[in-house]
Amino acid sequence: MLISVIIPAFNEEKYIGHTLDQLFQSISENEKQGISWEIIICDNNSLDKTAEIARKKGAEIIFEPINQISRARNKGTEIAKGEWFLFLDADSYPPPALLSDVIDLIQEEQHIGCGSTIKIEEGTFFNKLRMERLNPLFRFFNVSGGLFILCQGEAFRAIDGFSHGLYALEEFDFIHRLKKYGKKKDKKFTVLFKNPVITSGRKGEYKVSSIFVLFFSQIAAILLFILYYILPGKMMRRINTRFLGYWYKGKR
Repeated sequence: MLISVIIPAFNEEKYIGHTLDQLFQSISENEKQGISWEIIICDNNSLDKTAEIARKKGAEIIFEPINQISRARNKGTEIAKGEWFLFLDADSYPPPALLSDVIDLIQEEQHIGCGSTIKIEEGTFFNKLRMERLNPLFRFFNVSGGLFILCQGEAFRAIDGFSHGLYALEEFDFIHRLKKYGKKKDKKFTVLFKNPVITSGRKGEYKVSSIFVLFFSQIAAILLFILYYILPGKMMRRINTRFLGYWYKGKR
């Protein structure tokens, strides 16, 4: 069985090397007969050395010219050969115990996919509280952040992947459709929590201006997520990038 790890990356030269080092270490500690891995980085129009660093680390590179995380994830699947897709963010990695949980879940043959709770590495205490407070909600609502989503490759293609109409919170729309498809196949989606995925605490500075931008962007993302199901697609594309610069300017 082949598992494809797909990582969208936009200007991630600061983090991508560390992420890949940790990922390869976790894979090496979970070597099992019959299981292999491929690592795919989708360079989402980076202006730095993201692709160069990732290639030297041993990842396969594909390019997506339009800056949108949904497109970058979907682009990565175009060359993925795995029976399962594991989507990670460029500043996030699974500890060895989490990969072990993933392998066990796959081998149970009862799931269509899974997510994970999160653990913040470094960054401010404010950002750690801001992010990790979501963990109880992830478990209660059985949803997950986009920094760690596992799904069957066949299921991904059946539901047409991530929506190109969403520029933020696209993972919730994806998980909703994945769950619906899973019910038809008598498969479930779950959130792993014993060994959380590790992600950077690079956002959420204490500065008033940073907190304001963060708050505004999150409110805008929620409103645009709701409007996605109401407004025409062309209108949504025009307003999304204007109001979601927090995600699409500089480094993710």
